[in-house]
Amino acid sequence: MPEPDRRILLSRLRLAALSLLGIVLCLYPYRHFMPAKGLLEAVRERDFISIHTRNTPTTYYEGRHGPTGFEYELMRHFAEFLGVSLTLDASHHIQSALEAVRQEGDMAAAALPLDLTQPDLIYSRPILDLQPVLVYRRGLPPVTKVDDLAGLSVGTIRDSGTDRVLRELQTEHPELGWRESPEVEVAELLSQVESGALDAAVVFEHQFRINRIFFPGVERGFPLGKPLSLAWAFPAEGGLGLQQEANRFLSGLQQEGKLDELVARHFGHDDYLEYVGARTFLAHLEKRLPAYTELFREAARDTGFDWKLLAAVGYQESHWDPEATSPTGVRGLMMLTLPTASEMGVSDRLDPAQSVNGGARYLRQIMERLPESIQGEDRLYMAMAAYNVGLGHLYDARKIAEERGGDPDSWRDVREALPLLQQHEWHSKTRHGYARGGEPVIYVRNIRRYHEILTYVDRSQQQYLQLNETSNGEGDDTPLFDIISPLH
Repeated sequence: MPEPDRRILLSRLRLAALSLLGIVLCLYPYRHFMPAKGLLEAVRERDFISIHTRNTPTTYYEGRHGPTGFEYELMRHFAEFLGVSLTLDASHHIQSALEAVRQEGDMAAAALPLDLTQPDLIYSRPILDLQPVLVYRRGLPPVTKVDDLAGLSVGTIRDSGTDRVLRELQTEHPELGWRESPEVEVAELLSQVESGALDAAVVFEHQFRINRIFFPGVERGFPLGKPLSLAWAFPAEGGLGLQQEANRFLSGLQQEGKLDELVARHFGHDDYLEYVGARTFLAHLEKRLPAYTELFREAARDTGFDWKLLAAVGYQESHWDPEATSPTGVRGLMMLTLPTASEMGVSDRLDPAQSVNGGARYLRQIMERLPESIQGEDRLYMAMAAYNVGLGHLYDARKIAEERGGDPDSWRDVREALPLLQQHEWHSKTRHGYARGGEPVIYVRNIRRYHEILTYVDRSQQQYLQLNETSNGEGDDTPLFDIISPLH
């Protein structure tokens, strides 16, 4: 072959090879060309970790201060632990997150049940126990055991682990059947139970705990099977490095108590849901709050508070009743005393606008009078406590906290000291004497909970309206689920 023709042929072959490489690069994600040294080193070299997740209240969502959620906080801290930035794809359901991490990305954190039978994946150490529970529509006969499910339509989320528990139970109870879908989330399941589209659902305990406030028509039944484990998933082909770093990170959080704190912060409110009175609160939220929402918003603009916080204070004080009156003479929507009303320029305590404005300004005044050493949320919680019990008693509790070796600038330590004002041993040594110190602790706790609920409802209201529209009682005709029939 003449030399010019040979050069032309070689050039065409090189172009063909480059074109083929380009096609391959388009078809196969970057991780398939990862250096042999492993996924961990690749993450550190590119300076970010890519994670597949889900947009749910227990996993990842946009809160009032930006992205939040139990697993989001874990993911963010893990990225900091590795010294890299974080990128998320939150468009998944469980199975698609697992499929995606097999193909691209570095890990999946999507409320995944640890499942060692999944091909091509390895898992982190367990992060959280996942206890499946059966929940059912209030008004049905009590559902306390598997036999009570006969004749009921039960729904669950496919691939979440709850379906696995149902399949295991079906071997012992062949009459058991249910409906499952990978596309629904817990809120939609509970909505369908409450509306009558389903009779019952199987979800995890912690998921029900943080959603039940929105579905007072759904009752907790009984736990199903043994707890599963929430874990993170990694591609097996990436080596063990990233998984081992995740385990080291999670073990450190566990040993330092930070993992338990995170669990308690996101899932630990069920102990006072009954005190809150879910059904009463939601009824007042719908029927009473709209008349005063703009008043709270206006007061918030004037004082710098979140309007939902002021609304939460108002609910704790009066249940949004502008004519409320206590036996001790405090009155109105924000339950102002006569001296406080006079100080704030409130001439009519029963006037909602004056009451809300005066209460908001009084709370701001208390915050400004607190020592500068009290910072952040501690400052807000102590101001709310003083709104209830008075600044003098709050200062006495701070002194007791310090005498007991605590931090007088920490709400956690002061709330432990406040109930001691009821004991002669302690209040006899204070400047302002006896106080019902347990009340401001409950007061602040309830306001925080009301505020959380109002924030969640405000953010999710449209979502739940849409759920109610789709869950319109069509029952067995709903197209959302695949039917898993009884074995006989």
